[in-house]
Amino acid sequence: MKYLQKLGKALMLPVACLPICGLLMGIGYLLCPATMQGGDITGFVPLLGLFLVKAGAALIDNIAILFVIGVGVGMSEDNDGTGAVAALASWLMITTLLNTGFVTTIMPSVADDVNKTLAFNKIANPFIGIIAGIIGATCYNRFKNTKLPDWLSFFSGKRCVAIVAGLVSIVASVVLLFVWPLIFGGLIALGQDIVGMDAIGAGIYAFLNRLLIPVGLHHALNNVFWFDTIGLGDLSHFWAGETSADVSWSLGMYMSGFFPCMMFGVPGAALAMVHTAKDEKRKKLAVGLLLSAAICSFVCGVTEPFEFAFMFLAPALYLVYALLYGIFTVVVVLIGFRAGFCFSGGATDLLFSATLPAAANTWMIIPLGIAAFVVFYAVFRFAIVKWDLKTPGREDDDEEAEKAVVLSNDNFTEVAAKILEGIGGKENVASIDNCVTRLRLEVKDPLAVNEKVIKSAGVAGVIRPGKNSVQVIVGTKVQFVADEFKKLCK
Repeated sequence: MKYLQKLGKALMLPVACLPICGLLMGIGYLLCPATMQGGDITGFVPLLGLFLVKAGAALIDNIAILFVIGVGVGMSEDNDGTGAVAALASWLMITTLLNTGFVTTIMPSVADDVNKTLAFNKIANPFIGIIAGIIGATCYNRFKNTKLPDWLSFFSGKRCVAIVAGLVSIVASVVLLFVWPLIFGGLIALGQDIVGMDAIGAGIYAFLNRLLIPVGLHHALNNVFWFDTIGLGDLSHFWAGETSADVSWSLGMYMSGFFPCMMFGVPGAALAMVHTAKDEKRKKLAVGLLLSAAICSFVCGVTEPFEFAFMFLAPALYLVYALLYGIFTVVVVLIGFRAGFCFSGGATDLLFSATLPAAANTWMIIPLGIAAFVVFYAVFRFAIVKWDLKTPGREDDDEEAEKAVVLSNDNFTEVAAKILEGIGGKENVASIDNCVTRLRLEVKDPLAVNEKVIKSAGVAGVIRPGKNSVQVIVGTKVQFVADEFKKLCK
C-alpha cells in the first residue's frame, strides 16, 4: 500500500505540468481559432496564438516522457535526479526494442496480426512510461551505493544505475514482447466495453477514477481514456480542436462530469464536515479545510487535500464520495454539458476550454454546480451523523491532542540528532517518513531502539505500532525535524 501511495505521489509530478498546457492552448485558441478549425493564419495576433498553442501541445504530445521522468524522480530515494536518467534510459531501450519495425523484423508473424501490430504501434505511451520510471527508480534505490572492483571503479555508485536500468529494460522488453499485446488487448476491451455503455460507462469510469486515488492507480486508468494509449484520447482529441464528429464517442464525456463535482461538490462536502465537527473544533476546521481545500478544488480542481483528509479515516464515506462522481458524470453526459481539462476539473480549465469546438452548454455548470453542492452536502452530512464517522473535526480527543503538542526544543538539528541516537544510529534506519504530527520510522533492529534517549530530545512520546516500526510524536513541527533527520542519515 505504501509503495502504491508513493507511486501516486510521484505521478502527480508530471501531471502538475499540464495546467500550463491548458493555459497556453486556451489563450492561443482564443487568439487564433484557425489553429484548430483550419484557414489562413496571418497577422501578429493569430501567429502569437499559434505559437502558444504549439507550446502547450509540446507537453501534451510528450506526456509519456513526462511520466518517465516524474516517476523516475518521485520514486527514487531523496528524489535524486539519477533515477530520472535511469528511467529515461529504460524508456529509450524499451520503446526502441518494442518498436513495430524492429519487432516485425525479429518476429515476422507479428506483422500478420493486426491487434499485435497496433499494440506495438502504441508502445510509446504513458503506461509504458510509468513502467520505465519504476525501473529507473528501483535500480537507483537498489544500486546507488554499488562498489565495483578498482578497474571498474569509474562506474561505481550512481554511475552504474543507468547501466543496470538498461540491462533490466532488456529483460523487461523481452517480457513485454509477449505480455504487452495481452495487456493492450485487455485495455482495449475495457475501453470498448465502457464506451459501448455510453453515459453509464462514463459514470463507471468516473467512479473508478476516484476509487483508485488512494493507491495512485487512477493515473493508469486515465491513460486509457484521456490519452491515445488505445485509440481513445478524450483529452488529447478535445484539446486538438476536434469534435464528436471526428471520433467514435461524445468528445469530452470522460472529463465533463468532474467539473460540477470538483467545483461545487467538494465545497459542499467540506461544509458538511464543518457543520458536523465538534463545537470546539469547528472554527479551526472551517479555516483549515473549507477555505483551503474547497477553494483549491473550485479554482484548479486539486482535490487531494480534501480527499486525503478523510479517505483513511472514513473509507465507507470515501466509497460514497466516489459513487457521487459516477452518478453526476452519468447526468452530465446525458444532458449534454461538455468541457475539457488539461489538468483537472476546476474553474480555470473550464474557462479556457469553453471556447474549444467540442465544448457545449458550459452555462449548465451553474445549475449542475448548485445541484452538486446540495447533494454532496446532504449526503455527507447524513452519512457522517448516521454512521458517527471520525471525519476531520470529529476525531477522538487524544488524536487531536497530538496537534497541540509543542516541541520543547526548537533546535531541530539537535532534536533530530538525539532521536537518531535513540534509534540506534543511521545504520539502523530502514525508512523515514512523517505525517502531520509524527516522525514515522522503520528500523532494522528493534532491540537497538532506546525510547528514553528518544524522549530526552524533548518529544511528546514514542509509539511502537509494529515490530520494526517506531513513531515519534513531535507535533506540528515534525516536518522540520524530519528534514534534519534525513540530512543526518545521508
